[in-house]
Amino acid sequence: MLIDYVKIKVKSGDGGNGAMTFRREKYVANGGPDGGDGGRGGNIYLKVDKNINTLLDFKYKKIFKADNGKNGEGARCTGKSGKDLYLSVPKGTIVKDVEKDAIVADLSNEDDCILIAKGGRGGRGNQHFATPTRQVPNFAEQGEQGVEKTLELELKMLADVGLIGYPNVGKSTIISVVSSARPKIANYHFTTLDPALGVVKTKSGKTFVMADIPGLIEGASDGVGLGIQFLKHVERTRLLLHVIDITGSEGRNPVDDFYTINNELKKYSEKLYKRKQIVVANKMDSLSEKENLEDLKKVCEKENIKLFEASAATNNGLDEIIEYIAQELETIPVEDLVQIDEIYDFEDLPDENWYIEEYEEGFKVFGAPIERLMKKVNIYDVESRQYMQRILNNMGVMKKLKEDGLKNGDIIDIIGYQMEYTE
Repeated sequence: MLIDYVKIKVKSGDGGNGAMTFRREKYVANGGPDGGDGGRGGNIYLKVDKNINTLLDFKYKKIFKADNGKNGEGARCTGKSGKDLYLSVPKGTIVKDVEKDAIVADLSNEDDCILIAKGGRGGRGNQHFATPTRQVPNFAEQGEQGVEKTLELELKMLADVGLIGYPNVGKSTIISVVSSARPKIANYHFTTLDPALGVVKTKSGKTFVMADIPGLIEGASDGVGLGIQFLKHVERTRLLLHVIDITGSEGRNPVDDFYTINNELKKYSEKLYKRKQIVVANKMDSLSEKENLEDLKKVCEKENIKLFEASAATNNGLDEIIEYIAQELETIPVEDLVQIDEIYDFEDLPDENWYIEEYEEGFKVFGAPIERLMKKVNIYDVESRQYMQRILNNMGVMKKLKEDGLKNGDIIDIIGYQMEYTE
């Protein structure tokens, strides 16, 4: 079963907390702070695995978490970093960050591997906060939180040539004859349910990948049948091989088939509609209505499209088609399918903005850097509070408060911690 779209959540590991410890050793007075740093949280990567061709592994498990970093310990011992998590995806996977509405990666090569969620940084131990005037720092940093994201993974099959056309026109037979692909083949009126990929090798030694795109029908671009699901796989191809049942055995006219399928391509994507196309008049061995072939020839001549006559059942004409395709592919460049959002930042750098808001009793100070500062502070320790005030000064917070009208006796609320301002 081909699973080509999933939505998952990923959470990188939290960083470990720094340790607040002091050296205790016999005959050594005033050993000083020796708290070690917390370990880094585990990263999450998406990595292409050539051995898988579906997103089935994500169908039943939707949440993935990397390991947290361990807390630091005394004697300057750093906590162990969290183990990185690698998620395997098939080649051709497009990754979208749902919250940011940004396409962040197109994993189209066998060695592609991207960092999708960076682990939180470990907090620093109290050894880092010792100064000549603060020799007993009773505080350490907490580890940073990991990154949490909701991702959409969409698989769009990688093929040079896409076989398109109505159901039961012979596409599956063609790919089974010219490649090693073995799709289910039968004389039924409904379409194959899964696309099939096959590597085609010409007599001259050239190779290319062909995809049997399950049958399109009228209304496919509007979601009729499984149209949208299959049309997106055509986007990757560089050349379209439009297979038409020249006998009209399904009660349709070959010329009408040609225009109907192309109309669906145009409605779905103008770019896809303009893609290089070759028409194959298949089932020539059963043709009785010669007018069908003549009418289709006139249409292809008018549209400037190359027409081949073939019979997949008897293997007649297929070698010529394959050689022609190989020559054409040499003239058609490989284009990027999607535009990656260049402003997207995989590492999720910390937000450095802080804000001040006036309220009845004074001012509130908040924002990501303020929260990170307060995680380091021990509000019950005088030196720790002095450290906090010095950092607020360095950040320009106190200057901005005074500009906004801070006066003696006002309350400064720093994410819940309140202190009275005195000049």
